[in-house]
Parts: sequence; structure tokens; C-alpha cells
Amino acid sequence: MSESPDVLVFGSAIIDFICYTPRLPKPGETLHGHRFQTGYGGKGANQCVAAARQGSRTALVAKLGADSFGSDYLKHLQEENVNVEHVQQLEGQTTGVAQIGVSDSGENNIIIVVGANNSLSPCDVAAADSLFQEAKVLVCQLETPIESTLTALKAFRGVSIVNAAPAMENTPRELLQRASIFCVNESEAALMTKMAKIDTIDEAKIAIGELIKMGAQTVIITLGKLGAVLGSQKEQGKYEHVPAPVVPAEKVVDTTGAGDAFIGALAHNLARYPNKKLSAQISAACVVASQSVQLPGTQSSFPRA
Repeated sequence: MSESPDVLVFGSAIIDFICYTPRLPKPGETLHGHRFQTGYGGKGANQCVAAARQGSRTALVAKLGADSFGSDYLKHLQEENVNVEHVQQLEGQTTGVAQIGVSDSGENNIIIVVGANNSLSPCDVAAADSLFQEAKVLVCQLETPIESTLTALKAFRGVSIVNAAPAMENTPRELLQRASIFCVNESEAALMTKMAKIDTIDEAKIAIGELIKMGAQTVIITLGKLGAVLGSQKEQGKYEHVPAPVVPAEKVVDTTGAGDAFIGALAHNLARYPNKKLSAQISAACVVASQSVQLPGTQSSFPRA
């Protein structure tokens, strides 16, 4: 693991508890599910593993609990060829967990308890300074403290991606300004821009314009089966729609990991093919995401190159 990383991820690691059920429950309703499984998740670790499976050299800066879940996760990351030199298990802390419900149609809802992830601090950026100096692409999310994420972005000189999930209604302007690429899905973009909904390409273009006004340099809004829409501060008013491959409805098994598969594949393409157009890199990431929805689970659904 002495080689310089292509992709450095500063973020979360969470154990997934996944319940499969015919449909998602209404408020106050109890349903019988038909399958349960545990998996490895957390947006940070997910995106790191997704990039590693595409062939990038990856490193993760993250916190786990000093419990059996944390020990298992550390071993799993090593098996995925992730540099875990700066993944630390903390005494007295629990590993983060997520309760995920997945319907037969592939829809999902998620509740997370972040546990040790809340202890990821600005000091961890300084401790991993060599990785920040050497990596080509940095990836951050919002499942760990914002102050630490901002410190990571300030310390990095290469291309940075902020996946602003879970969404914040009042996202700090500095977070948008510091990221080379600010990436959100349609619901996250709607919350941040106070739009009622974003269901169409035209609505995504409006949201991108608003996020650029808020300080973002380059914005990608992912739209599920519609693909993604791209816009930038340098070319305001110019937007590009990147379609996703068509996946027949009967082949959609689980959309839980699609967003993280997209981010990991995008980071991989930015690191390995820096001279390609961003739209081409987004298109390649859409292909990976479309493959992931055809398999169950989160990291377990990520394709290998």
C-alpha cells in the first residue's frame, strides 16, 4: 500500500442492516419482510470501494468503533485493496449503523446512526497529510462533521468531489465553494435550492443555476434512470444532459448503492483519465451505476472492471 493513491476518500463507514419487503411501510405501519442481510456501507467507504473495484489505488480516512462490527469492516476494506492506514477503531465508540428498507420495486429508505463517524476530526487531516499531498482526487460526503470535511477540502490541491449527502437545507457556502465538483441527486438538490421537486432535466438545470449562484464551481445533479445534468460557473447558462443506459424495470433489484457507485466511478475516471471531457467521465460513471442497480446490496452490488 506504499503507492500514492489515485483516490482518497475522507468520510464515513457504516454497517448496513437491510430488510427486503414487498413495499415500504407507511408511517406507523408494521410489515412482514421476506429477507434480511447485513452489509458494509457508509457513503465514504462505499465510494472508496466502488473506485477500488474500478481499478483505482484508493485510501480511506475514517473512524470505526472498537467492536466486532468495526473489526470485521477493517478486514473487509483490506480485502477490497483499500489503504486503511488511517482507518481507526475508537474505544468506547460504536461503529456506525444504517437500517435500510428495500421494496420489491427497488425503492429504499434509510435511517443512519453514525456512531464513531462523528469523531472524524480536523486532526485526522493533518495525520494523513502524505495522502492529501499525493492523491489525485479527494472525495467527501456529509455523514461526518462538516468542520472536518472543510479542513480536508482546504488541505487538498487536486480535484475534489463533494457528494452533499445527506442533504443540508442550509449548506455552508464554503462547502460549495471549496469543491471542484459538487454532486447531489434530485431530492438533495431540491432541498438545498428550496425547489418543490426536481423530476425533469429542465428542473435540474434550474437547480444547477441556483447552486452556482450559491458558490459552486461545477455541479452534477444525478437523476436516476434519466442520467445526470452538468453545469459550471465558467460556462453559466450552458448545461449538458448525460443520459444513463436503459435498465429494464424487471432487472432493477436494488437502487441503494447506485449513487455511491456513481461517485466512486466518477472519482476513478477523473484520476485515471484526467484529459477526458467531464461529460465522458460522467457517462462512464452512469454505466457503473446502472450495473449496480441490477444486484442486491450496496458494496456487494458494485461491479468490478
